[in-house]
Amino acid sequence: MRTLQTLLCWLVMTPWATAAEPATWTQWRGPNRDGSVHGPAWPDKISGEALKVVWRVEKLGPSYSGPIVAADRIFTTQTVDKKMEVVTAYDRKTGKELWKTSWEGSITVPFFAAKNGSWIRSTPAYDGQTLYVAGIRDVLVALNGATGQELWRLDFVKELGTPPPDFGFVCSPLVDETGVYVQAGGSFAKVDKKTGKILWRTLKDGGGMMGSAFSSPVFARLAGTDQVVVQTRTQLAGVDRESGKVLWAKEIPSFRGMNILTPLPFGDDGIFTSTYGGNTRLLQITSAGGKYDTTDAWTLKYEGNMSTPVVVDGHAYLLGKDKRLVCVNLKTGKEAWSTEERFGDYWSLVANNDKILALDNRGILFLIKANAKEYELLDKRKLDTSDTWAHLAVCGDEIVIRDLNGLTVWRWGQK
Repeated sequence: MRTLQTLLCWLVMTPWATAAEPATWTQWRGPNRDGSVHGPAWPDKISGEALKVVWRVEKLGPSYSGPIVAADRIFTTQTVDKKMEVVTAYDRKTGKELWKTSWEGSITVPFFAAKNGSWIRSTPAYDGQTLYVAGIRDVLVALNGATGQELWRLDFVKELGTPPPDFGFVCSPLVDETGVYVQAGGSFAKVDKKTGKILWRTLKDGGGMMGSAFSSPVFARLAGTDQVVVQTRTQLAGVDRESGKVLWAKEIPSFRGMNILTPLPFGDDGIFTSTYGGNTRLLQITSAGGKYDTTDAWTLKYEGNMSTPVVVDGHAYLLGKDKRLVCVNLKTGKEAWSTEERFGDYWSLVANNDKILALDNRGILFLIKANAKEYELLDKRKLDTSDTWAHLAVCGDEIVIRDLNGLTVWRWGQK
């Protein structure tokens, strides 16, 4: 009995034996790649003392990459002097720099997109050991997450002879046990995680402006088959993860190929998307005798722009081209409500239970109740930052925000 009591006492007194692993944010749009987190309910306030700065790093070069949050460190990217791309790891608790690595990489985007800058765009992915970073000149780099050492580099322009994409490498890498999935080199490709060799390449469009794909891929199980779903500038497609075979494809109309949102799996065999110059739709995927078919479950005459929505209780909360927030019933395709208020050009959204955090590119953070009956704003706060185009990360009681000039960790309430 004494031995058992001693063991129990030791377990209680040993921090690592009882402490839960800290929440992380290791890829584009979070743990599930859908902008959702699952944990204790968020508070109803973000203004004043409800949300405090833990630490901040100033004077970073511009970046659109969302922060990557591991258990003990945070990774961010930047473009320095319009010439160098830099990746830095910071201690998650203190903000102390752990390592930094860099390479030459820059382009000048077309004049009509100049206001959005010519700096790194893609959000990296981290598998617990390796950080996969997409440089703007169609370069994919694998870094040791502990040391920053470069493990391999794949230059799609040199490897495939394709031109640098006019808008840069925008797609955020998707990682599984064997590969990294990206839209690069005027195509959709799977790259070996260990070697950086291209395993397969499909949906080729030749590169150049039309090769500057904006959307990021997701995993889904549709019509009974596990696959990777990707939206190119012209179509939405399901691809076999092992072979690269295109299982199905659907043309998605848009203005000048502006298919920007990340496709969002919903319900039984459904895929949601919305485009600039097109419409909003739920695509239904079916299969019979090994042959796939695609049909529109519904379409809605509303144009999404850049902001991938979050889904709560069967309703999508979408910021569209007209800068209004719209709530759409995904089962019926009916608009539940829309706001009269107009917001910024871009929102990154994270949902937890019945609340939504929305980071406006103007540096305003909104806390919204996920209410299918009406727009219900709980609180909002103007952050003391520059523009905030990078996707925010939410990990437990911490909110990590990368604005154009810095990186900030906020905390809800008292620890």
